[in-house]
Amino acid sequence: MSRFLAIFERDLRKFIRNPLVVIVSLLMPILYLVILGNSFQGELKNLPMAVVDMDGGPYATRVFEILRSIEAGPRTVVIRRMPDEGAAMKGLKEGVYKAVLIIPPDFSRDVIRGAGAELGLFLDNAEIISSKSIEAAIEAGMPSLGTDLVPVREVRTVPHLREINIYRRIDYDQTLIPGVVIMAIFLGAMTTGAFNMVMDRFLGIEESYLLTPLTKRDIVMGLVGSGLLITMILALLVLLSTSVISGAYLWQSLSFPGLMLVILAIVLSTLGIQGLMFIIMGRFEHPRIVGVLGGFLNVIFFFPSGAIYPVESFPWWLKDFSAVNPETYSVHALRALLFKGAGLTAVKGDILFLIVFAAVSIFVGTVTFKRAL
Repeated sequence: MSRFLAIFERDLRKFIRNPLVVIVSLLMPILYLVILGNSFQGELKNLPMAVVDMDGGPYATRVFEILRSIEAGPRTVVIRRMPDEGAAMKGLKEGVYKAVLIIPPDFSRDVIRGAGAELGLFLDNAEIISSKSIEAAIEAGMPSLGTDLVPVREVRTVPHLREINIYRRIDYDQTLIPGVVIMAIFLGAMTTGAFNMVMDRFLGIEESYLLTPLTKRDIVMGLVGSGLLITMILALLVLLSTSVISGAYLWQSLSFPGLMLVILAIVLSTLGIQGLMFIIMGRFEHPRIVGVLGGFLNVIFFFPSGAIYPVESFPWWLKDFSAVNPETYSVHALRALLFKGAGLTAVKGDILFLIVFAAVSIFVGTVTFKRAL
């Protein structure tokens, strides 16, 4: 026990004496939340669109009203009224606008006559996501243009879809919180534990271990224990900070049992990733390799975890990888606990996987760890 505590204390002191590592480990996940949350936004917004009115009739006015409602409501587009079709199309080709809507002459007259009035929507399909979003928003609003044109003798029942959310409103940046917490755990595991062992080898300090009665288990468990404490503190600070930054204030709806489950998920996730780092880096001898590998591993584990994009929409081969990715289960458990008020029943599968993964990874990391020159 004393040998374990010696390694534990030494690793803690090394981490605390390097404030830059502490700051980076804390700020990097928060920056991810701020940048990703404000870049993707879930639904595209504020896409510039030019509108050219060549009709000037009452139904052209109705078209503008519908577009203004889209601009004020979902905010998919920002309307710019243009007097000239040529200038609008030039702006579209130059990238000033994402789309141009043309209201042709006699549009109002054709609507009144039921002569199949049409609008011209020109899209910048070089940016397919933007163009599809604009097209979907306008198509959703246009049916209301002719609702008062149905003859009295033709009684039509139009079904309406009413959206009902079973949980409180959650903005896109708030949905990133579980993934950001897991990223903090990953960064903590990359800068503690096995990484310190690599640095000791690089600096030649590891040779002094051979003069002590320290076993492989003492070294691995001591480094894992100190890494667990440091990473847990970082993860909880990131969780608190991102909750405030995003306006989620998750502690208001989180019960005490739920909080305990959140801490358990963080602990198990940390242990699993710490063990995985020992498996991967247990025989490295230069920190440069760790730096290069760190970004690569972050991409491999973070993006297929469902933190940003739903796992269900992945291609089959990426779904198969997600099924064995520990971060997938960590993100799912934290999302259910933080946003849905779920209990142990809802996350027991995630917890069980994380327990098994942590136990196996630490065992394999200990067995494969090199305690020799």
